[in-house]
Amino acid sequence: MRVFFDTSSFVKRFVEEVGSEQAVNITNNASEVGLSIICYPEIISALNRKLRAEFITEETYAELKNEVLQDIEDIDIVNLTPSVLEKTTDLLENNVLRSLDAFHIACALEWQAELFVSSDERQVTAGIKSGLKVELIEGFKLTTQD
Repeated sequence: MRVFFDTSSFVKRFVEEVGSEQAVNITNNASEVGLSIICYPEIISALNRKLRAEFITEETYAELKNEVLQDIEDIDIVNLTPSVLEKTTDLLENNVLRSLDAFHIACALEWQAELFVSSDERQVTAGIKSGLKVELIEGFKLTTQD
């Protein structure tokens, strides 16, 4: 099965938190995994927040960064294209989403994902509305930011 992850769900594979086991199980059962071009910078940002907050050490940060880099070598990366931009615009005009959340869904649609995995309730709702089969990873936090 072709599985596309948003960043908040994919990072659970590397940082132990609620939903990590579910994310690993989904990945293990996937025939192909897809991510958007922005996933890696978002993961690095999340790891740096954990480093600055002293939830992880410099050594752990370096190990996790290396692990992510090795892992994404075998993953399909969906780039920014006019078609993805068009899909992102449509998603933003028809759903309550943050821009990068819409971008992840647009990439999943472009890649023709058989399953879209997210940890965000709004993203899940928009994904379903867009025709994607969606799985919500445990541990999402709905924010009031739009």
